[in-house]
Amino acid sequence: MIFIYVISQKATNRMAMEDWQHSGSTISIVFTRICKAIASLSPIFIKPPNFDDVPDEIRFNPKYYPYFQDCVGAIDGTHIAAHAPSNVVNNFRGRKSNVTTNMLAVCSFDMLFTYVVTGWEGAVHDSRVLTTQLEDPNSGFPHPPPGKYYLVDSGYSNKLGYLAPFRNVPYHLRDAQRRGGRINGPTELFNYRHASLRNCIERCFGVLKARFPILRFMTNFSLVRQREIVMCCCVLHNFIKLHNRGDPLFHRFGVDGVMPPPDSDDEDNTASSSRTAANPHRYGGNDENLANSMRDHIMIQMYLHYNM
Repeated sequence: MIFIYVISQKATNRMAMEDWQHSGSTISIVFTRICKAIASLSPIFIKPPNFDDVPDEIRFNPKYYPYFQDCVGAIDGTHIAAHAPSNVVNNFRGRKSNVTTNMLAVCSFDMLFTYVVTGWEGAVHDSRVLTTQLEDPNSGFPHPPPGKYYLVDSGYSNKLGYLAPFRNVPYHLRDAQRRGGRINGPTELFNYRHASLRNCIERCFGVLKARFPILRFMTNFSLVRQREIVMCCCVLHNFIKLHNRGDPLFHRFGVDGVMPPPDSDDEDNTASSSRTAANPHRYGGNDENLANSMRDHIMIQMYLHYNM
């Protein structure tokens, strides 16, 4: 309970000492042991889905099926509050100058994390984190099978296996909501539905940070321990999703199209009202033309049915 108390109350060691009436060393020992134990469960609770199945959230929703039937999840990064040593602290300053680490996550459409990597410096772009994980044979990244793909936002390039929105076209859900849901042309329709489906990763982050305030107000742990804490929170997120169907946070954020509160450190959220822009960071092979053709085919089929 001491561990849960600290991560859910953003409590310091001194606060835990007072509330639990134990010495600081005892609090620290218990916290560390539980943290390591829960983090060790990540291979059990954070794992890829069956890539052969069409997710129910797509199969039974005419907005998404059959257009996104080969989609296996969504990818994005989010910033986690951090403490860093003074000699490297500038490497951890995000675009808002706050000290953060960058967490890359993959999620399924039922709001389960299926891959998580934590601890990257806050100044590092999401696309670079993904590139490194893709190129590292030991990263454990769940590469999509041929013909399958993840949804990514405008911070990533459109490549086979990683379907991005059209550039220079309104993208985010807030853009469409401000216009009363009006769609102007096939690329806007594609971007709107892409954003609506990919929104599951934003809702996952919303649940995670609402449940575990320590991720927004990290206390002074070592960088190694901070990485473990973030992984623990993701493990507990999945455990609760799997075993507590009535959880109020999942109920609150679980509705398609619900927008979590903006996170000031997350690059994508701060640009939520802008058009998609070119991404200087690239990854993958020379497959852009094939990926663009596939995206065009999805867009055309979607718009034809939309006008019927």
